[in-house]
Amino acid sequence: MTASTLSADLPTPCEPGTDPLPALLDDWLGRHQADLVALRRHLHAHPELSGHEQNTAAHLAGVLTAAGLTPRLLPTGNGVLCEVGPDEPGTPLIALRGDIDALPMDDVKDVPYRSTVAGACHACGHDVHATVVTGAGLALAELAARGQLPGRVRLLLQPTEEKFPSGAPQMVAAGGLADARAVFAFHCDPKLPTGMVGVRSGPLTAAADMMRVRLSGAGGHTARPHLTADLVHALAKIVVEVPALVSRRADPRSGISVVFGAVHAGQAANAIPREGTAEATVRVLDRAAWGEAPALVEELVHAAAAGTGTRVEVDYSRGVPPVVNDRTAAAVFGAAAAAALGREHVVEAPISMGGEDFAWYLEHVPGAMARLGVGRPGEQLDLHQPNFDVDEAAIGHGVRVLVHTALAALSDPSL
Repeated sequence: MTASTLSADLPTPCEPGTDPLPALLDDWLGRHQADLVALRRHLHAHPELSGHEQNTAAHLAGVLTAAGLTPRLLPTGNGVLCEVGPDEPGTPLIALRGDIDALPMDDVKDVPYRSTVAGACHACGHDVHATVVTGAGLALAELAARGQLPGRVRLLLQPTEEKFPSGAPQMVAAGGLADARAVFAFHCDPKLPTGMVGVRSGPLTAAADMMRVRLSGAGGHTARPHLTADLVHALAKIVVEVPALVSRRADPRSGISVVFGAVHAGQAANAIPREGTAEATVRVLDRAAWGEAPALVEELVHAAAAGTGTRVEVDYSRGVPPVVNDRTAAAVFGAAAAAALGREHVVEAPISMGGEDFAWYLEHVPGAMARLGVGRPGEQLDLHQPNFDVDEAAIGHGVRVLVHTALAALSDPSL
């Protein structure tokens, strides 16, 4: 589906003057845009690594409490859940998720809000995600106070997205999806200009698992490899052959990819080592293929090492499933973005082979993740880089779209 066909599938937004929401949002954002930027900058300057987001969670809870809401912290104190709207039997409920953890790297930007914590940096935009979800919650709370919120919205300010095991299952266990009909989230995209939103039905990101292969053998002299197991040669076979073999054993439409990122063996050029390791990521776009991946990849590792005389151990660790956006939820998200920003500002998001633990929510309820354009003119920044930054105008666009999305999802009986 191309950007043009995506736009053609979107419902026509209300004519100007027929929907009071744009005027209300304009007014709310006019009053609170500076506060939202300040919140994002506070989070950016005070990042916390995965599993240690207690101060971040407390600060976000304080902002919500000051607005008259009643947030609750996770038992571990590093995540926040907050209800917005009437708590009445039968009231429809949807969830908005924003992750809050930072990456373990230094911030090299020369800006006033540069990270004050050595070895921690919001280089993936989680400070923006948290700010946009918090801002949407505050705007929706104002609508609720006017009696104009047709249901409940639960804010999920989630820890530990960047680390395995991740924080999404923790939020689910705490009741984050209880009674929810759908869940929605944004992820920053610096390749997409500010003011644009990318939406996609179906696979958006890949499952991401980890594999560690350990080989062992007797070791020996490189002059006499026939008297021992040539462990480095065996490692090389695994690193070269397994990625090639997997493409012939799995349906190519499943998007499975094995890429080795670390290989360690030996210390001397003339000595065959006794031990060596190779570590890889395994990424898959198809949910069913992800379920079969561990057995298939382990089989191929043993097949590649067969005949080398080495002993093989495979440690395969599950990461996250693929994010497969629900068709109806993605359509609601796209239509809401068009209503909020205009059809010309909604495009089809590309598939990414990166992992996202938002996928765990989609194991329980329908939902969709969209790309929020944060790109600044003339800059070529990327995620997970120590110089990463955003155009802060994107915060207001994100709030606007999430508010429209929440209202549309609450009113859509197909969800």
